[in-house]
Amino acid sequence: MLSLYGIERKNSRMLVANFTKTYRKQKTLAKPVSLSGIGVHTGQEVTMNFVPAKENAGIVFRRIDLPGHPEIPANVENVCDTSRSTTIGSANKFIHQVEHVLAALKAYDIDNLFIDVSNIELPIGDGSSAAFVKMIEEAGVKEQDKDISVYKILEPIYWSEKDIHLVLLPYDGYRISYTLNYPETKALKSQYHSVLINSENFKSEIAPCRTFSLYKEVSMLMDKGLIKGGSLDNAVIIQDDVIFSKNGLHFPDEMARHKILDLIGDLSLVPMPFEGHVISIRSGHSSNFQLAKKIFNLIKNGD
Repeated sequence: MLSLYGIERKNSRMLVANFTKTYRKQKTLAKPVSLSGIGVHTGQEVTMNFVPAKENAGIVFRRIDLPGHPEIPANVENVCDTSRSTTIGSANKFIHQVEHVLAALKAYDIDNLFIDVSNIELPIGDGSSAAFVKMIEEAGVKEQDKDISVYKILEPIYWSEKDIHLVLLPYDGYRISYTLNYPETKALKSQYHSVLINSENFKSEIAPCRTFSLYKEVSMLMDKGLIKGGSLDNAVIIQDDVIFSKNGLHFPDEMARHKILDLIGDLSLVPMPFEGHVISIRSGHSSNFQLAKKIFNLIKNGD
């Protein structure tokens, strides 16, 4: 196998990332499939179409509501905002909250797909990835003729800031372990979940887990005229020791599991598939993006 090396300097120390490559067949969907719903930011109706793509196309969003249907590849280099969700694009063409869709595609190893969107954001569904898993399974997964490289990490890669920590460790497969910690919120406190990422585990353990927020954060956003499509139909709301959710929690640790969902989606913006064990403590979209950039640069510079 071919060894690849990327070197990055941090705090006067040399961090060395060592990868080996394996290969698998590329995948797309067997047929187009569509979903309509509201966007959580605008509250407006949006339609999203999954359209099969040829080998080496990658995952590409297309804003079909704009002239020329501009394309926005799902790539860490196109991330333009990570404040409360992950947004990709540029000032005049962008897509909000891509992480829930990308997480489902990653779990099913979908490499090539056009995602046609009729607004600035994707349908929120119930705030989880369940609707997108249903789309994938309705369309069916199609194996393609060409191979794609899968990068297996042999040396740790990490990113830390204050009490937020992310590390990617050597591992046979792709696993994510997440520790959530809200010590001042009685209903949350600490939660932990670890899962091997594949389509079966994602569908049963991660995809149904909905986005959540503290009530004070939701109230602030609503006062600013934001999250016009937000409701208990698509989110879990927490205030002190009370959890507001439609039909109760799907899992006792649903919040930690949703953080894993977000992390899968954010790290899928590294356009080269990789293996390893991601251990995260209190990470969110911004810190996920920082680790994704580091992984991307090390693979790109070494390949």
